[in-house]
Amino acid sequence: MSEANATIINDHIAGAPLARLLGVTLESVAPDAVVMRLPFRNEVTTMGDLIHGGSISALIDVAATAAAWTGADMARGPRGTTVGLTVNFLAGAPGEDLRATARIIQRGRSMVVCEVSVAGTETEVARALVTYKLDHVTKG
Repeated sequence: MSEANATIINDHIAGAPLARLLGVTLESVAPDAVVMRLPFRNEVTTMGDLIHGGSISALIDVAATAAAWTGADMARGPRGTTVGLTVNFLAGAPGEDLRATARIIQRGRSMVVCEVSVAGTETEVARALVTYKLDHVTKG
């Protein structure tokens, strides 16, 4: 993974308006894997201190996007978008920071499949499969 990829992931994915609104931060990045954190705040809850499923789903999407971009060929002008997102909620997420661990499980010419696990301190709260389309445009 290049320095340019890490910059794009930190500045434009973790730094995107929605990610900033939610407070999502990048904790670690490696080839085909990232860890992102959603800090607990009242603004991401649904009732009481229970984190809203939409907040968790947004964390999943941001993490999968970042993982997909670890393998982008920056010299070829990449563009991307999520084309599929399936989330299974496993447990409630009351009042704590969440971490999303995203790992690429298949990288094709333009389609990238990513598995994302979201957990609090002790409990996995969601697992997702994300399909991301990452197109590279040949410059010339």
